[in-house]
Amino acid sequence: MRVLVVEDELRLAGALARGLAQKGFEVEVAHDGGTAYETAVHGRFDAIVLDLMLPVLSGSDVCRRLRASGITTPIVMLTAKHGENDEADGLDLGADDYLRKPFSYVVLLARLNALLRRDALGRPPLLVAGDLVLDPATSKVWRDGEPIELTPREVALLAFLMRNEGRIRSKHDILQQVWGADFDRDPNVVEVYVGYLRRKIDQPFGIHTLHTVRGQGYQLQSGG
Repeated sequence: MRVLVVEDELRLAGALARGLAQKGFEVEVAHDGGTAYETAVHGRFDAIVLDLMLPVLSGSDVCRRLRASGITTPIVMLTAKHGENDEADGLDLGADDYLRKPFSYVVLLARLNALLRRDALGRPPLLVAGDLVLDPATSKVWRDGEPIELTPREVALLAFLMRNEGRIRSKHDILQQVWGADFDRDPNVVEVYVGYLRRKIDQPFGIHTLHTVRGQGYQLQSGG
C-alpha cells in the first residue's frame, strides 16, 4: 500500500514515514502543498495523510484541487486547529477523515486501515492505461493528471476499451456492450464516438492510443 504523507513539520513527517514504513506501507513525503498536489496527481497512492496548514498551497486547497481533478484517493486531514467548523469544512472539501494534533499514532494507523478497507470494498478499481485513468465510481477521466470532460456514452465506450486494453474489439462487440443488444440504429455510430474520444483523450496530448484495425475493429494501446 502506498501512502503520501504531506506535513511541513520535518520531524513529524519523518516520524510518520518511519512508523508507516514499519507497518509495511510504501511511503512518500511532501513538505508543501504545491509538491503534494503534483505528487498526488502524477503518482498512484492508496491513501493521503494531509496536514491542513502548509506552505505554497494549504491542505484545504490541495484537497479541493485533487477532488476537482478526479483524484478519489482517501484523505486523512491533520490539523492543529480545534473546532467543529474547521472539521466540517475539511470534510466538505472532500477529506474522508479528520484528526486533530496532537494525535495518537495508533489511532491514525487504525483510521488509515479502516479507510483502506472501506475503499477496497466500496469502490470499483480505477481503470489505468499508461497515464490515462478512468474512475468508474465517478466517471472522471484524466490523462497525465489533467482532467478530461467526457459524455456518459464516451465514458462507457472508453471504459469498455480500457478493460480490453490491447485486444481488438469489433464494432458489433462495442455496440452490444456499450449501446445494448437492442440498438437498432446506424452501427457507424461507433466510428463517430471513437472519433470523439480521439479528439479528447489523444489529440490534445500528442499521443495515439486509440487505433482502428482495418476490417476488424478498434484497439486501445497504452504505449501510444
